[in-house]
Amino acid sequence: MKQITFGLALPVLAALAAGLLTGTTDSQVRAAPIAAPVPPGEAAKAKPVVLASHRAVYDLKLAKSSGSRGIQAARGRILYDFSGSACDGYELHFRQVSQLDSGEGKTILSDLRSTTWENTDASKFRFNSENLLNDKVTDTVDGSAERGASGVKVGLNKPTSKTFNVPADVVFPTEHMRRIIEAARAGKTILEFPVYDGSDGGEKLYHTLTVIGAAIDPAQKPADDVTGKDPAMAGMLRWPVTVSYFDKKSEDSERTGEQTPVYAIAFELYENGISRALVLDYNDFTIKGDLSSLEMKKAKVCQ
Repeated sequence: MKQITFGLALPVLAALAAGLLTGTTDSQVRAAPIAAPVPPGEAAKAKPVVLASHRAVYDLKLAKSSGSRGIQAARGRILYDFSGSACDGYELHFRQVSQLDSGEGKTILSDLRSTTWENTDASKFRFNSENLLNDKVTDTVDGSAERGASGVKVGLNKPTSKTFNVPADVVFPTEHMRRIIEAARAGKTILEFPVYDGSDGGEKLYHTLTVIGAAIDPAQKPADDVTGKDPAMAGMLRWPVTVSYFDKKSEDSERTGEQTPVYAIAFELYENGISRALVLDYNDFTIKGDLSSLEMKKAKVCQ
């Protein structure tokens, strides 16, 4: 099984599965990238994207497992606490607790905690994460990235102190998701971007392919979770979205299309950036994430 990263962060599960089934060490389990729902981009032709400050809880469970050594059970929870404004930027507090069971007496418990901040024009990004495996800290990442005229400069404080550049066309997680919302509104179905999110020791760069389905009419297909019970959410437009994450390799391999995704995340995305009905596909197994709790927070008004 490959070691594998919501835009809701979730690759840590695949890394855990690799350790569970093949006996890898704690240090081989990496923190997962975080792809968060968020604000407007270059092509908003109508109303701007307004992201809702909210606190969401997703309950995780195993949907399916394949292969002779597949995962027998998985459960967990994601806490997704998003807030901010166009004047102050957007902050995400994310926590994912996951437990995987091989059915052979091997169980691994992971606790990933992460905080990210991104300013409104997507020129600055800060990230901090810590991953605990069976209550032992295995990874800590802390750093920031800033977009300049010629590229994006990344500065890491942890796990080691260093600086390096990534291509100028990369997008940060917040900008990535807001462009998805804008594209969905405009009727576009395909987006491709390199994404930098501070994952895998802060040095990982992913190429992403996003497929956007037809808009879901809430009157014909109401949501069957907490979003369907909220008057403001119940009548809101949403789209089925699948984001596939690929290792950023050579231009030749990207052109030939010979790569398979490291993992993929499917979800239904509302116009205000809230997501429901998560499906996390790690190739060897799939995790389902049900939105069990949603608290709308008061948005800060820019002065």
